[in-house]
Amino acid sequence: MAEHRDAPPPESGAVRTEDPLRALTVVPGVAGSVAVSDVPDPVPGPGELLVDGLAVGICGTDREIAAAEYGTAPPGREQLVLGHESLGRVREAPAGSGFAPGDLVVGVVRRPDPVPCGACAHGHFDMCRNGRYTERGIKDLDGYAGETWCVEPAYAVALDASLESVGMLLEPTSVVAKAWDQIERIGSRSWFEPERVLVTGAGPIGLLAALLGRQRGLDVHVLDVVREGLKPDLVQALGATYHCDGYAAAVAAIGPPEVVVEATGVPSLVLDAMGTTQHYGIVCLTGISAAGRTVRLDAGDLNRSLVLENDVVVGSVNANLDHYAQAAGALAAADLPWLERLVTRRLPLDSFAEAFRPEDDDIKVVLDLTR
Repeated sequence: MAEHRDAPPPESGAVRTEDPLRALTVVPGVAGSVAVSDVPDPVPGPGELLVDGLAVGICGTDREIAAAEYGTAPPGREQLVLGHESLGRVREAPAGSGFAPGDLVVGVVRRPDPVPCGACAHGHFDMCRNGRYTERGIKDLDGYAGETWCVEPAYAVALDASLESVGMLLEPTSVVAKAWDQIERIGSRSWFEPERVLVTGAGPIGLLAALLGRQRGLDVHVLDVVREGLKPDLVQALGATYHCDGYAAAVAAIGPPEVVVEATGVPSLVLDAMGTTQHYGIVCLTGISAAGRTVRLDAGDLNRSLVLENDVVVGSVNANLDHYAQAAGALAAADLPWLERLVTRRLPLDSFAEAFRPEDDDIKVVLDLTR
């Protein structure tokens, strides 16, 4: 894995630029340390791609790292280059890499642990058993929020050129692709032909979950608290149904769903979802709840319902290479103008502080690395 480091002499073939390269950095554990910094030229390791960064998406994980709640720098370093929702264009590609200059590319986030656990050894690094994985822009590896970066071909995903305006959505779409993969794998333990899915939350993950549900031909319903504006419009444009009067009202209107994709992390919604599916229902939790929140519940009644109805509750996070491929296919099959509406703010790199301040009507905020 290439890191930012001092560039070797020109005869090594490393790329040099006249102006310093800029990247969005943070000192993990130090709140308020996010900054645009000059960084050394990235030098591709053997067989790696050299990529010009185009854009990165900003999500809750980035904001948590900025708030000193999470994140670790590469070993021996104080700074971490942020950015895991990547998009770039290949500048240099070694022969036999499967890529060529000009290709649109996204870098995979997670890498398996150095001495892989069983899951990592079988390519399922999203299911790492011992926690020693690393993640670009999050845990021990520099991210993609730089004007130039490197990536191994095995962890690069090619995108169709038509997706240049929305390619940074691939990483969150891969998370949703994994969620649907898990739902379908669990459903296949018996006859499984769901018709109705309820998605709670109309943020990026919820809307992308709804998109993949519609691509599967399902009757999709989306619950959020916003009553008008872009979110209801986007749901309706998918051919899905929008609800905003609470979980109980949504279930009363549509009946118990066979599948729930929970994308808010709101504890009360999590419990509501677990207790109100059809028999043999599946609840997939993709939202992360804040610790310390408590709710009252009848644990006995919930247990009784889960057991007697053969219900399943599964958590899903991150994605492996198969999910990235599935996500790329889903984006290519989607309506491009609809995807472009998910990006509600595009800001230059120097305006990163604005990107880290959520606004009420935000869906996906993107930093343009070319401006």
